[in-house]
Amino acid sequence: MTPTRRATPRHRLPVAVLLVVPLASLACGGSPGPEQAAPVPAPPPSSAASPTAALEAVYRARTDSALRQHTEADVRFMTGMIGHHAQALLMAGWIPTHGASPALRRLGARIINAQTDEIATMQRWLQDRGRPVPQVHATATDVQVEGPDYIMHMPGMLTDAQLQELDAARGEAFDRLFLRYMIQHHRGAVTMVHKLFATDGAAQDGLVFKLASDIQVDQTTEIARMEGMLESLSARDRDS
Repeated sequence: MTPTRRATPRHRLPVAVLLVVPLASLACGGSPGPEQAAPVPAPPPSSAASPTAALEAVYRARTDSALRQHTEADVRFMTGMIGHHAQALLMAGWIPTHGASPALRRLGARIINAQTDEIATMQRWLQDRGRPVPQVHATATDVQVEGPDYIMHMPGMLTDAQLQELDAARGEAFDRLFLRYMIQHHRGAVTMVHKLFATDGAAQDGLVFKLASDIQVDQTTEIARMEGMLESLSARDRDS
């Protein structure tokens, strides 16, 4: 379960320095008189800084506008996906302690790395827009998510009974159950992406679009990988 747009760097424009020479002295070729020797006053700092200040004002205005370009569908997707990812982290976190195979351990490590980063990205996105930010509290045996009730009822989420069944399994039985349930879980995340993209006006925010697209590609790829792993286990049973 799959971006952050970097702020455009600010470039300061070089400030041109104008040297004013009295035309009379150039025409006559003589030394300047007392009146001509007086230094030309420098332009006030404000006038020299005005081009940069104007650019900074434009940059701030565009940044503020970008932060406002999101919909309630975007907020619901980002909020709900935090809870969705949190349950995947719980499931993957059981892999090292439940006798899983090396192949499943590698899969679990990829899921944890990717979805931990995505949770942080979604939390920052919500915070930058002044929206409530779900907090994830994970332990070795449980994950608690503080946020709206609906975030724990997204498509593909495991029930309490399914989680208990998975936690009780060990060895190859754990591998099989994990693969079945994580395929279910990933398909739910892909469903969430499809729903977002089907909503008028949604996913116009660049980061929302990239994150949702990455989730769809990554988890669709992992579904195919897990289906292959599950088929390998089934084929081994048929051959034995």
